[in-house]
Amino acid sequence: MSNKSNTFSLLDGPIQHKRTDSVPKHFLGNNSLLQDEMSTIEYDQRECPLSVFEKKFLLCSERGDVPAVRALLDKHKSNSRFNINCRDAIGRTALVVAIENENMELIELLLANGIEPGDALLHAISEEYVEAVEVLLQHEEKIYTPGKPYSWEAVDNETATFTKDITPLILAAHRDNYEIIKLLLDRGASLPMPHNVRCGCDECVVATKDDCLRHSRSRINAYRALTSPSLICLSSTDPIQTAFNLSSELARLSSAEHEFKSDYKELRLKCEQYATDLLDHTRTSYELEVMLNYDPNGPLYEKGERMKLERLKLAITCKQKSFVAHPNVQQLLASVWYAGSPGFRRKGLFGQLIDISKMATMFPIYSMAYMMVPNSSLGQTMKKPFTKFIVHSSAYCFFLLLLIMAAQRVETLVMEWIGTDFFLQKVRSDQEHERGKPPGIVESAIVLFVI
Repeated sequence: MSNKSNTFSLLDGPIQHKRTDSVPKHFLGNNSLLQDEMSTIEYDQRECPLSVFEKKFLLCSERGDVPAVRALLDKHKSNSRFNINCRDAIGRTALVVAIENENMELIELLLANGIEPGDALLHAISEEYVEAVEVLLQHEEKIYTPGKPYSWEAVDNETATFTKDITPLILAAHRDNYEIIKLLLDRGASLPMPHNVRCGCDECVVATKDDCLRHSRSRINAYRALTSPSLICLSSTDPIQTAFNLSSELARLSSAEHEFKSDYKELRLKCEQYATDLLDHTRTSYELEVMLNYDPNGPLYEKGERMKLERLKLAITCKQKSFVAHPNVQQLLASVWYAGSPGFRRKGLFGQLIDISKMATMFPIYSMAYMMVPNSSLGQTMKKPFTKFIVHSSAYCFFLLLLIMAAQRVETLVMEWIGTDFFLQKVRSDQEHERGKPPGIVESAIVLFVI
């Protein structure tokens, strides 16, 4: 992200600081073994225990007593023994406590008195406290200095609640909070696609060598954010194709990283379910037709046009079984399939057999009409999928019948069966000239049929 604008970069890592504070001896008691083992433990708040004013300050913040907190700040803010950024026993600042209690008045008071935000924004996102997120973002824009890390990036790794690969947008996407994601995107936050699992760039090589587990988990965290339905809806111009592409990519990753196969499989199912859930929001057949016929490289679908079902073909290519098997899709496919035979599905078995027999026996007429006058009613009927299937099947069966008849010399058998002198003489003459015999009646019919 450019330093010229107050937008949030997702790529910068936090600045790390080394601390060397140790645990005081009186916490270890008389156990010498425990004392030896814990003598090197680093813990920053043991060396400087909380003062009475700080304890009261944190207690009032926990209780949400805003007047008492204001009085303490006015009275002791300049006191050297009072630190507004002090932490309680579990490492929470007063600002984090106010966020957890959703006390907006206290949050605004603390920010106005110069408390360091730290990773408070991440805590607000984790708590899904939208108002606090908005206030903290506005405060960050005021105090941010170009070229320096943001407040949540500058938190010491040893006191940070979240790992350095967790950015505000990633965490908001993990929570799938639409409002918070929109706030971050409006301020320029972005989430790039992770590098290929087999990427050999310097960044990936160094990250893998430094900590391969953290590198793999950061990739999973990124994909978990990318599969957020709210993020896809807000950032993608074609949510269905985005979900399909992510699903295919996650399927490939599950094969490449066997150790995390279950995680990638879970995310893949999440993408597939998201695309399927979008079908539930179609209210009319026309909306469903527009969705399934959408082609990003072609013209928009108009009602009454021949359906190409490009989006459905993509779903089949990406193996989106639940999308293809959705009841809405299946109903549309059935209506397209039986378009030339209204009421066919509601008829009984006998009525259906009669309709099929009619179309089967009329296949020469349908075929000739389709070739000679394609714009006629018969020619247009031939374009219907169900009619086309019956006509093609009938023609193929008739072709097989002709082949069988030719193999069995049916015309010879018929002549012998009729039994007249003329036909018998004709059969004997044909048998005498077997090698040079011209094509028979059935063979001629086969040639004509193929033509």
